Amino acid sequence: MDFEPFEMERWQSLYENHVDYNLSESGVHPLTVGELLELGGGEDVLSDVLLGYGQTDGSVALKETIAAKYPGATSKNVTVTTGGAEANFLSLWHLMEPGQPVAVMLPNYQQVEGIVRSFGGEVAPFRLEQDRGWAPDLDALEAALGRGARVIYVTNPNNPTGSVLSHSDQDRIAELAGAHQAWIVSDEVYRGAEVGDEWTRSFWGLHDKVLVTNSLSKAYGLPGLRLGWVLGPDNAVDTLWARKDYTTIGPSAVSDRLTRLALSDEVLPRVRSRTQEILRKNLRVLEQWIDNEEGEFTLHTPKAGALAIVSYRGSIPSSELAEHLR
Repeated sequence: MDFEPFEMERWQSLYENHVDYNLSESGVHPLTVGELLELGGGEDVLSDVLLGYGQTDGSVALKETIAAKYPGATSKNVTVTTGGAEANFLSLWHLMEPGQPVAVMLPNYQQVEGIVRSFGGEVAPFRLEQDRGWAPDLDALEAALGRGARVIYVTNPNNPTGSVLSHSDQDRIAELAGAHQAWIVSDEVYRGAEVGDEWTRSFWGLHDKVLVTNSLSKAYGLPGLRLGWVLGPDNAVDTLWARKDYTTIGPSAVSDRLTRLALSDEVLPRVRSRTQEILRKNLRVLEQWIDNEEGEFTLHTPKAGALAIVSYRGSIPSSELAEHLR
């Protein structure tokens, strides 16, 4: 099997913990364990956690907590993963067929392109068009489905543009998926990290063949817990759980318990409020800096997430610029 290195992730991993200023961080500043416990009222929820193998698809209590965030879902629709990266990996591993195109929204988190090609598939892009406010080229999506794509991969809110799909575009994507009996894999890892108050609408419930992936890494400021999930039809989720037996087996017992705290009805609004405060403050800093640079840079203001597309004048390629700055 071919293997395509994840070059961006490898470059970040080499340097991100050895620099004074990290402009590549894709989430808000992380919480400490003490800060999370304080948001939960200071209760000690860890001292009685058994450091053994827990339920390998996540504890029932955690799956119920996650399912409660999605109307109509139950614990049978959830399998817990080690971060969003494993959630995406398992989903594509389950759905892909060698030689078959996969319709991938671009730009996007580059993990997915590498997985598709490494599994012998073809990336069939449908692009977010900057001159249309990062609206998707749905004609290109329809063409990819016409060529045999049976998986549509979207990230909403998007990484790296910070854009959010309109409800009409979401409905059209679901309509096209239904017409071609295709699956939608919706990476919603930035859902909850909106600059405005309104939550991004999930793809859950818009189509009967949807896998939603998510994690605590971005919108929640808890990447060190390495905990994510896949939400989907119960028969598909059972298959994903079986595939986990070949990867990470199960989540950390400590992460399972802290995630239940973070997603509880009491604590989740506090976590989200903290995230939005950081995003809004930092976005103002970026906007003010760009305004002072007299046209050298252009900001494409994000609607959600901790990333933004910034264009700059000059001919130096972005990879060289990043290395120069480092």
